[in-house]
Amino acid sequence: MRVGLDVGGTKTDAVALGDAGEVRARVRLPTAWGPDGVVQTVLAAVDRLSLDAGASAEAITTVGVGMPGQVHPGTSRVVHAVNLGVDELDLAAAVAPLLGVPVRVENDVKAAALGAHALDGGGGSMAYLNLGTGIAAGIVTEGTLWRGGRGTAGEVGHISVDPAGPACRCGQRGCIEAFAGGGALAERWGRPGALPVRDIFDAAEAGDPLAAALRSSLARGVAAAVRVLVLTTDADVVVLGGGLTGLGHRLRADVAAELTRSAAASPFMRSLRLDERVRLLAPESPAAALGAALVGATRDAEGALARG
Repeated sequence: MRVGLDVGGTKTDAVALGDAGEVRARVRLPTAWGPDGVVQTVLAAVDRLSLDAGASAEAITTVGVGMPGQVHPGTSRVVHAVNLGVDELDLAAAVAPLLGVPVRVENDVKAAALGAHALDGGGGSMAYLNLGTGIAAGIVTEGTLWRGGRGTAGEVGHISVDPAGPACRCGQRGCIEAFAGGGALAERWGRPGALPVRDIFDAAEAGDPLAAALRSSLARGVAAAVRVLVLTTDADVVVLGGGLTGLGHRLRADVAAELTRSAAASPFMRSLRLDERVRLLAPESPAAALGAALVGATRDAEGALARG
């Protein structure tokens, strides 16, 4: 079995794949805090998968892990995973000796891009746009993840699209993330709630003017990211994933309407049919954990799935 884990700030989603790529088991468990907590979470998830799949630990051949933060290309060293309480961690060095199998690590968005591409059939090109607390993308062509020269390909969240726009935590103004990131929207909303972006959409539909402005801001930011990705990569499709896609058709409709509106004056932009190239990742999709399993199965640290 090939195991893949998506280690998130609150939960870890893990899958075990069989010989034909089928999902033999899937588990979810809370992510413990800090480097030691992450290590224990990974070990516990692998144990649970073995039990649920009815297989011994010896049946596991590789483990791949997707994590937030920066993963240095060619290594398993993760830095600045602040949502996990991890400043620096060589995850493979910590868990591979205990598991007895190769362990490889990838940034969570890039892993999710690989998984989404595989679920979409594995052909052509795809830009996976993750909409969560922040905004980032992964770009995949024919199963190959494009990293760029320094591993930052797809970091579209901090492209400024309006110098007079809202302040971004990165120090610029008008970044895509400042318009559409869940964290920035919650901060601008300023009202308590477990799901502030959903609250914004509900309040906008009830006529709240601030909510309506923030909902429009989200659509504007996501549409800008779609334009950037298509104009720079000409991806066949842009798949929207991440926590904000729980808004479902409301988000998809808003983004499509903004893409159509912003292209109205440009025959060139209309010819790209951007609104038709946007899809939502299916709810409860195992894309991130699946992509991590594919990362783990690569033959070397730079493997065919991760060429720069």
